[in-house]
Amino acid sequence: MKAKKYRFDGSGKCDLRSLPTDSKKDKVKKEEIVKKFGENLKTLSELQNCFYADSKEGLIIVLQALDAAGKDSLIRHVATGMNPQGVTVSCFKRPNSEELAHDYLWRVNKVLPKRGEIAIFNRSYYEDVITAGVLHLKDSYDMAPRITGMAEKKFIEQRIRQVKHYEEYLYENSYRIVKVFLHISKGEQKKRFLERIDRPDKNWKFEPADLETRELFDDYMDMFENVISKTATKESPWYALPADDKWYTRYLFSEILIDAIKNTKPEYPSLPEETREQLSEYKKQLEKL
Repeated sequence: MKAKKYRFDGSGKCDLRSLPTDSKKDKVKKEEIVKKFGENLKTLSELQNCFYADSKEGLIIVLQALDAAGKDSLIRHVATGMNPQGVTVSCFKRPNSEELAHDYLWRVNKVLPKRGEIAIFNRSYYEDVITAGVLHLKDSYDMAPRITGMAEKKFIEQRIRQVKHYEEYLYENSYRIVKVFLHISKGEQKKRFLERIDRPDKNWKFEPADLETRELFDDYMDMFENVISKTATKESPWYALPADDKWYTRYLFSEILIDAIKNTKPEYPSLPEETREQLSEYKKQLEKL
C-alpha cells in the first residue's frame, strides 16, 4: 500500500516539510493510478457492504487540511464507491453559540456512527486544538478562570492529551479512527485561491478570511506537525497525504479506507441452522410459484 509511507503511528515525529505534496516523488503514472482508483472503488463497495452487515465496529475518518486542500472533492469522489445508507458526512465549521456553551467534544458525540457505519468528519475536534492554538482563541472562551487563566501552551497541551484519551476511549468501545491530513503546498494553495476568484462557478467558495489563514500558513504547518506527532498511535494513526495532485490523493485515500475496513476483519453474519433450513423451504415454495 503506497499510503503506508505517509503513515504516522506515534513511533516517530511528523516533519511535514520533508514530505512531498505531489505525486512526483512516488514516480507514478496518472493513467495507471486513475485505473487503480476505479478498481479500489469496487473493492471498497464490497468491503463496506460486509462491514455494514457485520456491525461489530464503527469507523471514523477524520479529514483535516488547510483551506483549498480538496477535502470536499475528495469526499465526493471516494464516497461514490460506498452505500450512502452506511456512510455519514459531518462538516465541523466554526462552533455556534449552542456548541460553545458545551464542551468541545459535545457536537462530535452527537454524530458518532453506529457500529457497522462509517462517519467522515470534514474537519473535526482537531479544529479546537489547531485553530484554537494558531488563532489564540483561549481567552475568547466563556469558561472558568481556572481554565482561561492557564498559559496558552498548557491549555493546548491539555487539549492534545484530552483528544488522545478520547480516541483511546472510542477504540476501547469498538470504534476505529483514521486521521488524514491533506498536505498541500503553499504554491498550489495560492493557485486554487486564484481559481476561486477567476472562475465564476467557484466564486462562492472564496472567503476574505482565506487570505488571513494563508498569512498564517507556516504557523498552521507547525501546529499540525506538533499535533500529528503527539496524537498519532498504532490504533488511531495519521496519514499526511500529498494533496497537490487530486487524482493521486483520491487513490491514496481509497487505499487507506480499504485497509481500515480490512483491519476490522468483517464477516457476514452466519444464520442459525434452524433458520437456514427455513430458507431452503422458502426457496422451494418460491420455485413453485
